[in-house]
Amino acid sequence: MTVTLVQMDIAWGDAKTNRETAEKAILSAEKSDLYVLPEMWNTGFDIEPEGIAECLFPQEDGEKENKGSETLLWMQRMADKLDAAVAGSIAVRLPDGSYRNRLYFVTPGTTPNLPPRKEAFRCQSPSLLGGEAEGGGWYDKHHLFTYGGEHLHYTPGNERVTVEWRGVRFRLSTCYDLRFPLWLRYRGDYDALICVASWPSVRMLAWRVLLQARAIENQCYVLGVNRVGSDLACQYSGGTAFVNPYGEMTACPEGEAAVLTQTIDMEHLRTFRRKFPVLEEAD
Repeated sequence: MTVTLVQMDIAWGDAKTNRETAEKAILSAEKSDLYVLPEMWNTGFDIEPEGIAECLFPQEDGEKENKGSETLLWMQRMADKLDAAVAGSIAVRLPDGSYRNRLYFVTPGTTPNLPPRKEAFRCQSPSLLGGEAEGGGWYDKHHLFTYGGEHLHYTPGNERVTVEWRGVRFRLSTCYDLRFPLWLRYRGDYDALICVASWPSVRMLAWRVLLQARAIENQCYVLGVNRVGSDLACQYSGGTAFVNPYGEMTACPEGEAAVLTQTIDMEHLRTFRRKFPVLEEAD
């Protein structure tokens, strides 16, 4: 499977501009089966979602008609156009008024613009996924970044989510989750870990080490996608990387927008796990 990781600068709170930036980056890359964008790639990481979170459901909002998440619809159009999956997290508002930092994995042929009061996506909720599903799905960030106050405004997800796409099982995770190995521990349920992030420059050593650690301890591929640029609080230098099951890393150039296209070799992964069966002896 061919995957492309998109390391992009993000215009603060400007979803339209960010969609255009992401589309140019994706179309500039090699043809892939999966394209992965950073955490809150359409707005920048904002701990206060009011005003930036997208409503998933068509509704009347005062005098303004809300037709649903424009960003999710864009992800769907791109998936259909490219015959590929598109993944990335966005801030969303649910009908009960709660906010989620939701990582979507959108596949061709799904239909996000369903009628009001129904989830704006074809796939089941994580509780119905049973840990894995063929095609698209979503994951709500479990470990909210309390140091920055994310927990004061967002509701955490409580489900491990794995999606299967073209023969590869992807475990979904977001930023701060990367620091929690028990949450991401392989349970016989995935081949590659996706971690989308807004990880600041001051903690880049931790980012690189943790990406490699998660790959080595779980004998899996790791796709770590981070942004560049700056927002109101932090500087970001990227570090977007593809890590193989041995912990060997290939990364985007530091500090600049870039795309990175690599290959997940499932036969190689199966052979490695079979010849060196560390996972069978896990605690």
